[in-house]
Amino acid sequence: MDCANVCVKPHLLNFDENLCSTVVSGGPPDYFSQTGQLWGHPLYRWEVMAQNGYAWWIDRFRMAFTQADVVRVDHFRGFYNHWEVPADEKTAVNGRWVCGPGADLFHAVTAALGEVAIIAEDLGDFDPQSRAGVDALQAEFGYPGMKVLQFAFGGGPDDPFLPHNFTPECVVYTGTHDNDTIVGWYNTTSTEAERDYVRRYLGTCGSDIAWDLIRLAWSAVAHTAMTTAQDLLSLGHEARMNTPGTVGAPNWCWRLLPGALTGGIAARLRELTAIYGRTP
Repeated sequence: MDCANVCVKPHLLNFDENLCSTVVSGGPPDYFSQTGQLWGHPLYRWEVMAQNGYAWWIDRFRMAFTQADVVRVDHFRGFYNHWEVPADEKTAVNGRWVCGPGADLFHAVTAALGEVAIIAEDLGDFDPQSRAGVDALQAEFGYPGMKVLQFAFGGGPDDPFLPHNFTPECVVYTGTHDNDTIVGWYNTTSTEAERDYVRRYLGTCGSDIAWDLIRLAWSAVAHTAMTTAQDLLSLGHEARMNTPGTVGAPNWCWRLLPGALTGGIAARLRELTAIYGRTP
């Protein structure tokens, strides 16, 4: 509610006559939270945005691409459908799925800016219709999705997060800002079944698990592989960046100390990058 657009563009957001939200953003109950995630952001009036060709979004993407060559769009599925929660709810349980603008928005973005490099964060629990809809939207515009290795070891050999099931049109992560570190996951937040499977999948004892998964990511067919500073440093649960569904410290408090990334770490990462042909 304290964002600039509440003051400058309130007509684009779902407010009543007193500038109070009628519905807010969130996510349904999932892997991270049994009561869902109640983010509380004002939600867009897509039908109003469409009237001027999604100019607000075009401006937003134009600015983003002055800051980076590739833009990752968090919660990409919201463009297909998003979880709408009445503003007076205390949790996100009592929400509903509402259709987003879909391809219309990205046709407008492409017409204005040309082909743009977008990574679609397409994680979460999907019903079959929503999964198919998001997949079709990504495929139409060539936006790769995300594969997070920490999600790979609980579902057996057909799990879509296991690298042998990847196609090149994806970006693989050891973990994201919402995951534990690899060492923290292995020692604290994974199940014994997951630990057993990851050891058997990798043919490892688990003593260097962070770098085992970095190697797995770098060796995958995914066109881009990502890891975190915490995983490069093999840090544990205490270095987790964020736990979804919670607020306050220690979320977003971890800091990289000067000198922590040593020449030895750089050499090790350079070696994997050369072995698996990920040199730019």
